[in-house]
Amino acid sequence: MEGTTIFSDLLKSLGVHHTGEYSDNRFREMPFKSLFGFSRLLTEYGIDNEALSLSTATNIATIPTPFIARKADGFVIVNNIHTDSKGNPTKVDYTLYHNKATTSYASFASDMSGIVLRAYPDESSIEPGYAKHRLHEIADRCKVWLLAILMLFLGIAGYIYAGIGKHISLTLLLATDIAGLYVTFMLMQKTLSVSNHTADKVCGILQNHGCDTVLAKKASTFFGIVSWSEVGMAYFATSTAILFCFPQCIHYLALINGCCLPFTLWSIWYQRFRIHTWCTLCVITQALLWLQFLCFFLGDWWTRIFPLRVELLTMVTAYIVLLLAINRLDNFIKARSKMPLN
Repeated sequence: MEGTTIFSDLLKSLGVHHTGEYSDNRFREMPFKSLFGFSRLLTEYGIDNEALSLSTATNIATIPTPFIARKADGFVIVNNIHTDSKGNPTKVDYTLYHNKATTSYASFASDMSGIVLRAYPDESSIEPGYAKHRLHEIADRCKVWLLAILMLFLGIAGYIYAGIGKHISLTLLLATDIAGLYVTFMLMQKTLSVSNHTADKVCGILQNHGCDTVLAKKASTFFGIVSWSEVGMAYFATSTAILFCFPQCIHYLALINGCCLPFTLWSIWYQRFRIHTWCTLCVITQALLWLQFLCFFLGDWWTRIFPLRVELLTMVTAYIVLLLAINRLDNFIKARSKMPLN
């Protein structure tokens, strides 16, 4: 598993064998985030290191990369220093918060502390207990793949035994449910401020940062109790479960879908005329709801809804239970993210 901290990024740049989880945990356990702390961690990995003062260095371009420097917005890994024909530094390539960037040397130098940490790895440099940690990492990856294979098997079995394949409308309905789960999952990540490059790219289709703007509004929640992303996730998850486990209740799914459609019209109106901002993920979710309505209509699933039976109440109850569970999980993640690392 690839690490997510600057320390793991540094080890990767140095070519030192390490595991992301252990290295990230060691970095997070540092009582003080300082160059001295980095130095002690590097020593644990058998990496000789030294601090250099740029005031005594004749030219920053003479310092071999990579090395650690501190800027106003945090520690960075200097990956490369570009020079002109006379050997004077012109541009600096660096990594900040797991993202690579390039800036002019003048701008970079004016924003750094003047002290850098240089590392000198050798053939003996390695993470303590690397073999054991690597074995655990491989085992974790195998568990993920095993889970994916078993879920695929159960999905295929459910698709066959539930008779979903007998009706093209149900197959399309299942496809919209899966797409809806993926889209609302990305929306939930946006709500929780979890970085997702795919979600960022999708959100920029209609309007840059449109999703973030819409999700920051009070209207993105239901009376401040649950977010609409949680509502959408619970809706598509419940629909998927009923398709697989209780196909005889599909008619009631059509009724629930019909009850959701007025909200889609309000959401489009709100984005277009009230805040003049488009949330691409929200629009996709609403389009999926209308595609489901089309599937129900063309599959003739709007018949035999009445009289209403106790199965409908059971479905609504299951939906509410799942919605509250997702909301509790989101609140737990939010609370954990606000806790201090030490």
